[in-house]
Amino acid sequence: MTYAAPVEQIEFILKRVISYHDVQQTGKFSEATQETTRAVLSEAGKLAEQVLAPLNRNGDLTPARLENGKLRSSPGFAEGFAAIAEGGWVGLAADPEHGGMGLPQTLNMAVAEMMASACLSLQLNPLLTQGQIEALEHHASDELKSLYLPKLNSGEWSGTMNLTEPGAGSDVGALTARAERNEDGSYRITGQKIFITWGDSDVTSNVCHAVLARLPDGAKGTRGISLFMVPKFLPDEQGDPGVANSLKVLSLEEKMGIHGSPTCVMSYEGATGWLIGEEHKGMAAMFTMMNCARLGVGVQGVGLAERALQQAVAYASERKQMGEIIAHPDVRRMLATARAEVFAARAICLACATAIDMQRASGDADHAARAAFLTPIAKAYGTDVGCRVADTGVQVHGGMGYIEETGAAQYLRDVRITPIYEGTNGIQAMDLVGRKLADGGEAAMRLLDEILDDAKAANTDHHDLAETVWQAAETLRENTLTMIERDLPERFAGAVPFLHAFARVLGAHYHLRAAMAGGPAHVALARIYMSRVLPRYAADLAEAGAGLDDLNAIADTVLAGEFPA
Repeated sequence: MTYAAPVEQIEFILKRVISYHDVQQTGKFSEATQETTRAVLSEAGKLAEQVLAPLNRNGDLTPARLENGKLRSSPGFAEGFAAIAEGGWVGLAADPEHGGMGLPQTLNMAVAEMMASACLSLQLNPLLTQGQIEALEHHASDELKSLYLPKLNSGEWSGTMNLTEPGAGSDVGALTARAERNEDGSYRITGQKIFITWGDSDVTSNVCHAVLARLPDGAKGTRGISLFMVPKFLPDEQGDPGVANSLKVLSLEEKMGIHGSPTCVMSYEGATGWLIGEEHKGMAAMFTMMNCARLGVGVQGVGLAERALQQAVAYASERKQMGEIIAHPDVRRMLATARAEVFAARAICLACATAIDMQRASGDADHAARAAFLTPIAKAYGTDVGCRVADTGVQVHGGMGYIEETGAAQYLRDVRITPIYEGTNGIQAMDLVGRKLADGGEAAMRLLDEILDDAKAANTDHHDLAETVWQAAETLRENTLTMIERDLPERFAGAVPFLHAFARVLGAHYHLRAAMAGGPAHVALARIYMSRVLPRYAADLAEAGAGLDDLNAIADTVLAGEFPA
C-alpha cells in the first residue's frame, strides 16, 4: 500500500477552517504566502511519498541495533535523513539568524504530519531536534546558540531530550543525575537516563543531548534542576566534532513498535556539558522543548491515523465478501467515523499551531493562553485518534490485519507509544483542568464563545448542524464552570473524560466551519461526526462529574480481584 500525502485536505483546513490567514497577515510571517504554503506542502508531500514512506517497513523489520558500541540505523534511514536535512526541513520554523527558514509553526506541523505518516521512526529524529532548537533559541547563551543552532538547523547534528531516569518516570523531580562545576565554566555530568529517543545516531555527525541534572546546591524537587548541553563529541576550535565525550549508550530498548527509532539507555560518566539557561531553572527550558514536542506528538497521532485509514480504505475497496466490503454498513461506519475523527484531530492540532504563531508574531497574551490551552488537547486527542483509527484499520482488514505481512498491525504498534511519551495523556488532562483552568476559565470561555458565535452564524444555512454544536458548547460551558469550582483531586478524577469532551466539541466546531466553507462532501462528513462522534461528549461529561468518592471507595484488594465476604 502506497501513501498519498493529504496535501489538499491540509490546505483546505489552513485556508477555510482555522485562522492561518491571520498568521500570513503578520509582519513576522508575511513571507508565508499562499503560494509559498502550497509549494512547501507539495514538496513535503513528495518527500514523504517518494523517499520516506518506502523506508517504513525497513525500520520495522530491521530495527536499529548496537554493534560493538556503535549504532547502526535501519536500511535506508541515512539516505532518508539526508533528504530531510538537504531540503532544509529540520529548520523550517527556526530563526533565520541561525540558519532556519522562519516559516510558521503551523506549516511545520503540517509537514511533520506527512513525515510521521510516511515513517514515524525516522521522523522522530527531526522532531526532537526541533524541540531542542526551540529550547536553545529561548534560553541558551549567545555562545551556545552560535555554535549549536546552525548545525542543528542544517541537520548536520541532531538533538535529544534527557529527562527520564530509572525509577523516576513522570516524577522528574526525583532524578539523581548530578552536575558539578568546572573551573572553566563547563560542568561535569554524571548519571543514567532511559527512554532517550535517537540517543545515538549514524545519520548525523554529532548528537547533542539536553540533559537534566542537579547541582550540589540545587533544591530538592523540580525547582533545583538545571539543564545542560552535553554533546556526543566535544566541538573543536572550528566548531566541528572533536574528541568523544564521556558518555555512552548502554543498550537499546526492545519495543512494541517504532523499531527503527533507537531508544537508548544513556550513561554519563563525568561528561562535559554547558549550562542552558540559568542554574536551577532547567525545567523552564525543558518545558519549552516539551511543549513543542507535545504538539508534534499529537500530529504524529494524526499522521499514523491517516496512513492506517488510507490502507484500510484501499483494502476494503478490494476485498470481496458478498461484494466489496466497503459497501457493508458496518465497514462504512468504521471508515466514515475514522475519517471524521482524523479531520477533527488534524484541525485541532493545526489550530493550536496557529495560536502559537500568532503569539510569536504579536506577543499577545490571549494567543499565548489559547496555545497553552489547546496543547494538551491536541496532544491527547491526536494520539487517542491515532490509536483508535489504527485499531480500526486492523479490524477492517479482519484476520489479515493480524497478519504482519499486510502492515496494518505496524501502524497500531507504532502509534501506541504516542499517548505515553512527552507526558502521558492522563498528565495532559490534569494539566488542562489544573494549570489551564487556573485563570478562572478565561481561555476556555473565550474559545467556547467563539464556538457559540460560529454556531449562531451557521444557523441559517446549516441549522441542524449548528444547533447541535451550539447545544454541545453550551453544555460544555456549564460543566467547565462546575469543574473550576472543584478542588484539584476532584478535578483530576474527571480530567481525562473532561478533555475528551472538550476535544469532541472542538472537533464539531471545525467540522461545522468546514461544512460552511466546503461542498457537499464536507457537509456529509460533518453529519457523520455530529451523529456518531460528538454525542459521546455527554457521556464524557457525566464521567467527569462523577467525582472522587467512588474511586476512593474501591479497595486496592478489589482492584486486584479479591472480593472478601
